[in-house]
Amino acid sequence: MSTKKKIIIAVAVIVLLITGNYIYDRHINHNFMTITEGKVYKSGVIPPDEIADYVKKYHIKSIVDLRFPGTGDDVNNPEVPSELKAEKEAVAKIPGVNYFNNGSDQVPKQQNLDTFFKIMDNKANYPVLIHCFHGIGRAQMYSAIYRIEYEGWGNDEARHQAAFPFMFSSFDDGKPKGEYLKAYKSRKQLKALGDK
Repeated sequence: MSTKKKIIIAVAVIVLLITGNYIYDRHINHNFMTITEGKVYKSGVIPPDEIADYVKKYHIKSIVDLRFPGTGDDVNNPEVPSELKAEKEAVAKIPGVNYFNNGSDQVPKQQNLDTFFKIMDNKANYPVLIHCFHGIGRAQMYSAIYRIEYEGWGNDEARHQAAFPFMFSSFDDGKPKGEYLKAYKSRKQLKALGDK
């Protein structure tokens, strides 16, 4: 076999692997990802009839849903009220699992952060699943905030882990989410500034 054919076959295999992984992550595994083993996970929307399986597998005690209807943004926030209701009802049928709706824009408002911290400060809520619609925007944003607030990660480290590939993502330099995380001050930092 010629070198040219080997290269073409190798490239085709790589493309197939990347495509297969993308399809699995997005459409089968709902962009589910471990943020901190046994504590925090993130995902896109998990169909109501599959939620109990994830809860059982990862021992999830709380689900933080970052969606809210009526955003008018059919690309980033294509939420439908009946889908939120169906999820809430599905979670209500699972004993011992909390459902929290903390409808958020792509860049959090202070009231969203306050609600998020109230949930995450309560150790009884763990393990927690944080999710939005796609699992690659708001869920990643709040996962980065979690890492900064609760695990002591630096802003850039958390921001760079929020998207792959990082470059040209919504977390890149100059993008609203990227700039928000670059400038983000943890509660510990804000307290230190207030104590001076």
